This record gives sequence, structure tokens and C-alpha cells, in this order.
Amino acid sequence: MKRLAEEAGAADRLFVASAATSSEEIGNPVYPPARKKLAEHGISCHGKRARRMTAEDYGEYDLLIGMDEANLRNMRRICGGDPEGKLRLLMDYTDRPGQVADPWYTDDFEATWRDVSEGCAGLLRTLDLR
Repeated sequence: MKRLAEEAGAADRLFVASAATSSEEIGNPVYPPARKKLAEHGISCHGKRARRMTAEDYGEYDLLIGMDEANLRNMRRICGGDPEGKLRLLMDYTDRPGQVADPWYTDDFEATWRDVSEGCAGLLRTLDLR
């Protein structure tokens, strides 16, 4: 998403961050196969470590995007609901609404790359970044 914003000349108007909705990977670096897939596309995740989403994130961000229904359930629980309608699924910004293919279970990092890329491009198109 950061690279798409840069390519659109909107990097200074968009703040992108990532957070986990569970605690299993907190503090860990990016999962090696994911890191490899990102590197194939020229994206570095050097120094990145997993952090957990907090209730404060709800007030800090305009949108909170989940990859699947489990993420959304966890996000609602962490945030105490969604009174402002900020919680969304990434694939809802595509013509294929639903869930991002989870490579933890599928081991198909290419399918996940395609889903996330398509979702981010669709999301970027909906944002007013003037």
C-alpha cells in the first residue's frame, strides 16, 4: 500500500501501518516466506516486527482493514465494536469481495500477493487524497 501511495504521489497524505489481531507473532520479524515474496517485488521489511492492534488504534486511524472474517471479529473485540464504521475487509475494495487467501494455511504466497495487491489498489482508488 505504501508503494502504491508513493506511485500515486500520495505518500505524504496517507499513513499506512500494520498490526496483528492475535498475539502469537508479537515481536517477531516478518515470516520468512512472506519476506521472500515481498523481496521478489522489491519491498523491504527490514526491521519490521509484529505489533498487536490496540483499542487506541480505532481513534488514531480513519480505516482499519482486515484480511479475513477472523481479523474483523478480533478487531471488533479489541476496539469494543465499530461505532464509526471503520472496520472493513480488504477484498471488499475489489470485484471479488471476501477474504484474502491466508498463506499460513494455503502456503500460496503468490495468491496472497495478488489478493493484497488488488485490494490495496482498489482501496487507494476509493480514497480522496487530494
